[in-house]
Amino acid sequence: MTPDTPSYATDFLLAVERLTVSFDGFKAVNDLSFYVDQDEIRVIIGPNGAGKTTVLDLICGRTRATSGSVRFKNQELLSMREDQIVHAGVGRKFQTPSIYDGLSVFENLELSYPGGYTVIGALAYKRSAEVMTRIEEVAELVFLSDLLDVRASSLSHGQKQWLEIGMLLIQDPQLLMLDEPVAGMSVAERKKTAELLNSIIKDRSVLVIEHDMNFVKDIAHKVTVLHQGKVLAEGSMEKVQSDPRVIEVYLGH
Repeated sequence: MTPDTPSYATDFLLAVERLTVSFDGFKAVNDLSFYVDQDEIRVIIGPNGAGKTTVLDLICGRTRATSGSVRFKNQELLSMREDQIVHAGVGRKFQTPSIYDGLSVFENLELSYPGGYTVIGALAYKRSAEVMTRIEEVAELVFLSDLLDVRASSLSHGQKQWLEIGMLLIQDPQLLMLDEPVAGMSVAERKKTAELLNSIIKDRSVLVIEHDMNFVKDIAHKVTVLHQGKVLAEGSMEKVQSDPRVIEVYLGH
């Protein structure tokens, strides 16, 4: 079935409408709709198997939808390839850090600089003052400015997570999607990660999947609760925490 493509425009940065994906008859995401504003941190929570990671896979093109629509800045993403979605301004971080252990922090950030997106771009790339400035700016944002010459393999788990976020930020995505970014972090690292996310949302939105409710409280503008591939509840953290359905299927456990 070809995903539906609404013809009308929306003011939302991201509009997910009636999104469905079936695997051998099982609907992992089922008629799902939600909307993300510009400059918003949206957190998706829910029990294991609720379809959270699958939603990110559908948005970034890693998994193909059965039906529905995903529009980013009024561009239909479901008809685009993964690389086209990245170039449109959508960045995705997976649960496990994906960095180059053998390279320095500086080299990891430099390798992610947008100039090398194409063969011609890579050939024309130069380590200019503009590139250096951008790398230093991003390193400062992700708390790694004193570690630029350090090999990535020597970083702590939390620092590796920050480096990967930095590798996405250097590409200047307008939608940043993070899958459990504070898993395995210390309490102090989680607090700094919340500080990081709250500092980067000017002209950008962040979509986060997370289980750590204290971290969610620190960052979420709005929370979407998924259950069996559908929206169970949506609103502020306070609102969803007090929803009897949410307590029953998720928070109560």
